[in-house]
Order: sequence, then structure tokens, then C-alpha cells
Amino acid sequence: MQPPPPAPPSVPLVPPPTAPKPPRPPLPQPGTPTTELDRAATALLSDLRRHAPRFTLSEGDIRQLAPAVAAWLEREAHPDAIRRTLTDDLPQPLRHPVKLLRHRLTALLPPPLPGACDLVVPARPRVVVTPFQTCDDCDRAFRSPAPGHCRDCRETREHRGADVHTAA
Repeated sequence: MQPPPPAPPSVPLVPPPTAPKPPRPPLPQPGTPTTELDRAATALLSDLRRHAPRFTLSEGDIRQLAPAVAAWLEREAHPDAIRRTLTDDLPQPLRHPVKLLRHRLTALLPPPLPGACDLVVPARPRVVVTPFQTCDDCDRAFRSPAPGHCRDCRETREHRGADVHTAA
């Protein structure tokens, strides 16, 4: 009697753990924190619940997120634009409002506004156009920085000069 065939290698039903997730990027911080920026950021976060009741945040959450909102305000983002960015197009159901705010404040941070000197159009290099000249022999127009003879007349003159030199 033959032994039974070997069993096929077993395939695990549970997939192996994936690679560890990279750490989350830190919340943006204002370049120069001021009490006015902090006050405005705190007020904006506290007021979110009026516009989206799901964003009723604790004082600790507001203290944690306020520097990121201050960074937006420092970059001259309008409070209404910040509010819309944070509360529009919410996932259904919203399970972790603070995580969503943290992500949006970090991932959607606008760049600083350019300065006046950044908006100046750089000077284009000057294009030098070689002017038209009229050939002294045949009146044909050609481009050259100085008056003289066209290419055909120069070649004819060189050819005649070579014939003169060979005849001599």
C-alpha cells in the first residue's frame, strides 16, 4: 500500500502583520506665537460646534489643536476658510473628530503667502536681433551686424580671388 501524498503547504488564514505605520507628522506650529494668535485660534476651535455639532471639543483638545490653527492664521488664512476646511465633506460616520481635525490641520496647511519681491516677474533676457543689410554688389537683403556683401557675392569674390592667385 502506498503512503498518502504529502499535504500541500498550509496557507495561514490570518495575514501577517503589516509593516509598522510611519509616525504621524507633528502639528504645525506658528513661527512667532503670540497671545492674539492663540486667542483667535482657541476661539475658532471653540466656535466649531456652532457650525458642526459633531465638533464639540474638550478644553484639552482645543489646547492641543490651537497652535496648528495659529499657524494657519499666521499664514493669513481667513477664519471662515479654516472653518470650511475643517468642517466640510465629513466622513460618515465621524468617529474621531479630533483625529480628523489634526489630520486636516496638518495635511492641508497652506503655504505662506509670497512677499512682494517674490511676485515680481523676472526680467527676460534681451534678444539681440541682427539687422538686415543690403549687399553692396547685388542689392540682396541679408542679416549681418555690419554692411558689406551677401554670402553669394562673398563666395564669388573669394573664388575669383583664388583664380587670380592660381593664374599668377
